[in-house]
Amino acid sequence: MSILIKNGRVIDPGNSIDKVCDLIISDGKITRVEENISEAADKIIDAKGFWVVPGLIDLHVHLRDPGFEKKETIRTGSRSAAMGGFTTICCMPNTKPVIDNEIIVEYINMKAKRDGVVNILPIGSITKGQKGEELSDIGKMAEVGICAISEDGRSVANAALMKTALKYASMFNLPAFSHCEDLNLVSRGQMNAGEKASLLGLRGISNDSEEVIVARDIILADSVNARLHLCHMSTQGCVELIRHAKEQGSLVTAEVTPHHFTLTEDDINDYDANFKMNPPLRTKEDVEALRKALKNNIIDVIATDHAPHHIDEKNCEFEKAANGIIGLETSVSLGISELVETGVLTPSQLIEKMSLNPAKILNSDKGTLSVGSVADITIIDPNLEYNINVEKFASKARNTPFDGRKVKGKVLYTIVAGDIIVENGELREEFK
Repeated sequence: MSILIKNGRVIDPGNSIDKVCDLIISDGKITRVEENISEAADKIIDAKGFWVVPGLIDLHVHLRDPGFEKKETIRTGSRSAAMGGFTTICCMPNTKPVIDNEIIVEYINMKAKRDGVVNILPIGSITKGQKGEELSDIGKMAEVGICAISEDGRSVANAALMKTALKYASMFNLPAFSHCEDLNLVSRGQMNAGEKASLLGLRGISNDSEEVIVARDIILADSVNARLHLCHMSTQGCVELIRHAKEQGSLVTAEVTPHHFTLTEDDINDYDANFKMNPPLRTKEDVEALRKALKNNIIDVIATDHAPHHIDEKNCEFEKAANGIIGLETSVSLGISELVETGVLTPSQLIEKMSLNPAKILNSDKGTLSVGSVADITIIDPNLEYNINVEKFASKARNTPFDGRKVKGKVLYTIVAGDIIVENGELREEFK
């Protein structure tokens, strides 16, 4: 099927394009990007007033499958991704069993092909069972298609083992995604250490619990010339460490989540566990530093850390609640509302951090609207205002602090390899 997208604002940072023009898709690939295309097509989409951008890529998603299907599945998570404008997502390995061998990777690939509606790339665990004791067989997992290695949900405490893992990642040209958290410093903390934690009577988590692992892993990666990607950064100190590392030529990249550039510890009231996450919400000064880091390209990527949980895991005491929130279906609107509308980022910079830069980290040819490339495309109405309603989400989970929040910007179309998955803001009937 051929599709002609007309009159849209085509934003393609990889090709330095930001202008109103047309785009045509044929046999799943982009064949023309020009002004005033008059070529006939099977379907015409009038994108006047909308952004037409490369399909969004999320480097940090928890699909919970296998093992925790009561929270999310590959089927529901991929549909949630499509509703959020994502055409490619990378799924984290802290499943049950852990994604630590080629058999589980092949299971993910098979189920993604059968049940998924977007591109799903598995991330392999650094150690077997995520126990931090013995390296997983990174080479065999690389052969069957992992896109990175990570111990997400925890850090590899043993520095020597982490250094060896970084060597292997470099050998197989894989980035290592680092969850930075010193558990000895975290202790039993529940939220950011500070006056708010004291006021609520909750144990605090200090900034240095994150920063000490950021510093360590940068040093280790430099020592073996490995590519290091730092997950969900949350503190001003981390920003300074990354800035310094980049100035020294380190192969380091970093991400921030929408909740960490939007919310602060002051938003935590009434012990609402939907505000409990790891790393925790920090101070206003930290949020401002993260926003500036995005603007100045110190932080490269916006990633959701989509972390679905069953209602029982959040509808409980704050201390006992699980960490994390869902984010696939709120990322675009928060990016536009909090970053573009406030002048922190231009539309092109936002798309760069949600598509082009993630693709570069993955060594992928996605992330652009180049002629001849696979037609992974997202169409966004940047001006549509609405209140977030979790009951309309495609995700199985509902754990978000953003329910009811007024935002601006909505995904109208998600196109994967030329197939329209989301149309006029809704999943097409055959994909529900």
